[in-house]
Amino acid sequence: MIIDIYSDTVCPWCFIGKRRLESALRNWRGAAPEIRWRAFQLNPDMPAGGLDRDYYLQLKFGTADASRLFGRVAEAGREVGIEFAFERIRRSPNTLDSHRLVRRAGREGRQDAAVEALFRAYFLDGRDIGDRDVLARVAGELGMDENDVRSWLDTDEGVQAVRDEDAEARDLGIGGVPFYLLDGRFPVTGAQAPEVFMQAFERVVGV
Repeated sequence: MIIDIYSDTVCPWCFIGKRRLESALRNWRGAAPEIRWRAFQLNPDMPAGGLDRDYYLQLKFGTADASRLFGRVAEAGREVGIEFAFERIRRSPNTLDSHRLVRRAGREGRQDAAVEALFRAYFLDGRDIGDRDVLARVAGELGMDENDVRSWLDTDEGVQAVRDEDAEARDLGIGGVPFYLLDGRFPVTGAQAPEVFMQAFERVVGV
């Protein structure tokens, strides 16, 4: 079974969905699936340097009150062991480079670890994952060559691949994330409960 996960690195529900999927997989008795993280940018037009967080929230939602905006998300996070620290976030980043890092980490067998590290860096530590120095340090924490990754980020390698993957998602009709596609045929939309994932697994293998 192959699970393609369309996700953005600044999507809190994608972080929650990751935990719920992991919970389902711990109880799955079938063969371990291949998981492939796919790029989707919730804000593809975000300036390269990102925006001040309060300004962005005010612009998009009409308020910068994180407790009001993310109360339900925070509660769902606590249920799966995530203590979101939205108050620590100072910038809303462009996520193109973070998706490039996920792809690069995948070449070294560290894709899932990179996704986890980026979620934690942004949502728990409030780090600016649009900043290439921050991304290089995250790579170093994963055991990758920090200096090499920093130099690589200054090239255009992987940029078009991320954009193509995002476009592919939209061509599939994906308008929001997380979105899971099992064996290219069975979709699961949103951060569903572990039981929903289990039912989807069973459909895929014909149980």
